[in-house]
Amino acid sequence: MNLYRTIILTLLACAPLATAAQIDIDFEVGATANAGSNDFAPYYIASNRGGTITQASSALIHAAAWHQLDTTTRFSYGFGAELWSGYTSDVNYKFYDPDINQFKPNAQHPARFWVQQAYAQVKFRGVLATLGAKEPQSPIVNNQLSSGDLIMSGNARPPFGAELGFVNFQNIPFTKGWLQIEGKVGYYKPADGKWLDNHYNYYNHFVSASYWLHYKQFALRTNPEKPFSVTIGAQSACQFAGSMSTFSNGKLVSTIKLAADIKAFFRTIIAGSGGESAGDKFVEGNHLGSWDIALRYRLASGHILRGYHQRIWEDGSGIGMLNGFDGLWGIEYRSPNKGFINGAVVEYIDLTNHSGPIHWAPGDFEGTHITSKATGADDYYNNYTYNGYHIRGMSVGSPFVKSPIYNTDGYMRYTDNLVRGFHLAVTGNIIPTLSYRAMLSFRKTWGTPYMPHDPLTDTSFMLEGTYQAPWLDGLTLKAQFAFDRGSLYGNNTGGLLSVTYHGNFTLGK
Repeated sequence: MNLYRTIILTLLACAPLATAAQIDIDFEVGATANAGSNDFAPYYIASNRGGTITQASSALIHAAAWHQLDTTTRFSYGFGAELWSGYTSDVNYKFYDPDINQFKPNAQHPARFWVQQAYAQVKFRGVLATLGAKEPQSPIVNNQLSSGDLIMSGNARPPFGAELGFVNFQNIPFTKGWLQIEGKVGYYKPADGKWLDNHYNYYNHFVSASYWLHYKQFALRTNPEKPFSVTIGAQSACQFAGSMSTFSNGKLVSTIKLAADIKAFFRTIIAGSGGESAGDKFVEGNHLGSWDIALRYRLASGHILRGYHQRIWEDGSGIGMLNGFDGLWGIEYRSPNKGFINGAVVEYIDLTNHSGPIHWAPGDFEGTHITSKATGADDYYNNYTYNGYHIRGMSVGSPFVKSPIYNTDGYMRYTDNLVRGFHLAVTGNIIPTLSYRAMLSFRKTWGTPYMPHDPLTDTSFMLEGTYQAPWLDGLTLKAQFAFDRGSLYGNNTGGLLSVTYHGNFTLGK
């Protein structure tokens, strides 16, 4: 309840601003229903939608209202809130009951009501401060067509926190517009609530709780008005603080409290700085990130081609790019006009190197004959102290890596991050009022560097149609058909229907 209280106070803080002058308010109301043949919604119905649809079947309503920032003025502010409520089906997770000394079914479903977003923003010149929970946008990939950003994809529910950064890209002084800068830094509290308590098996491995998330992003871009433009940047995230409870054969072995003082917050800024709390002797928290690059060329006709790459890293070896071909490789096309093809993306995802086949550094194993540095087993999105990099089971990074929500055995980490595959997506208009989006992917996984298994495969497909009703401006009807085939997610077929209405009004004097 403390989270909801803070959210309400954040929005109330905007009330004096909202009544001081006339402001435009956008709003949206809608209803969504989906059904599938498995425990969970098909991969493409569940992915990259803020964790709102996860179960096989649901009937949900949502309402949102927001005031958009005005980026053309020196001072501006914005705020917004989004609420969801309704029915979702159950999924059984393993839960160990010490009273009967055995596992028993543990039926779980998302909350019947939740706050998806609630935030306030203040802008002065090119600097923007945000407080609250706001769904992120990837700085490098197309959020509508991509398989997902490797670090901050928008696949999970947004965490509540505070961040400071630039408003979009800003011209760097003395470069005459030839070079621009973008970036932000923030600290957040993942909105896990009781999800971890309710889904962990309480039998083996460990579960971490009440941790913080630190995120920062930085990018440089050459003049986007020119036909050719280059963007180079980096992202970094860190789970830290909280507690770690370890169980063995149903018994609590230990509980470790991890530092959450001002030193811990400072040490998360630079990966590799030493921590002092038990369980974090080597570094403070679980660091991961990516090096990002995009090359964009705009033809004289207005058509745009982009090539981009995200090179993931989990520790120093990855930062030093000693992890082979690992990362996301993509090509994107954008059309300046509405037509049968408005945009398309082709991506190759490879996370099979993990900085080599072994994990070793001088001094780790006394008496070894290895005298030179060798690294490996980065175990992307996993850590020996923290849960996998997820919020309520949904990956904060790429959903292309199977999220822990699918671990019905109650294991809180990733089980299939040794993965390789491709993703295709295309969108366009059949007629002016009817658009489509189609997605297809194939992946093959071999488990993790520490727990490999025989290969598992998956082929996923989704076809979406969106109809803008001409008889009522703002009314949108959407339908999705999707399926999964293979041994990773199982054979699953499902569909989704939604209706939304978007409008606006003026508030104030």
